[in-house]
Amino acid sequence: MLSLISVVDDDASVRVATDNLLSSHGYRVQTFASAEEFLQSSCLNDSACVIADVQMPAMSGLDLLAHMRAHGYNAPFIFITAFPEESVRTQALKAGAVSFLAKPFAGSVLINCIEIALSERRDDAGK
Repeated sequence: MLSLISVVDDDASVRVATDNLLSSHGYRVQTFASAEEFLQSSCLNDSACVIADVQMPAMSGLDLLAHMRAHGYNAPFIFITAFPEESVRTQALKAGAVSFLAKPFAGSVLINCIEIALSERRDDAGK
């Protein structure tokens, strides 16, 4: 079965563009307009990777990652942001994010990050 990538971003155009990019590379994609919508979905257990915006209303991407880790979900996280502050990047990577990308980014860069995240997850599962 193809890996499910969950995309969490409050910007509809980013969700559509990311969905199109990932789908064209053979990934199953589910998009969410907020962290809360994602947490209430049936995709939590099925997500092989989560791509989340850092700055969203109500619950930020960093808060989403912390919440998921606290509840035992270990899907790799890739953060995307229009505001690439070094302190936030450091915080995201310390919290366990695989990548931290500044918008706009090349599609090939995101695909490469996903492939790395999924290969690390496979490596962890094989241990």
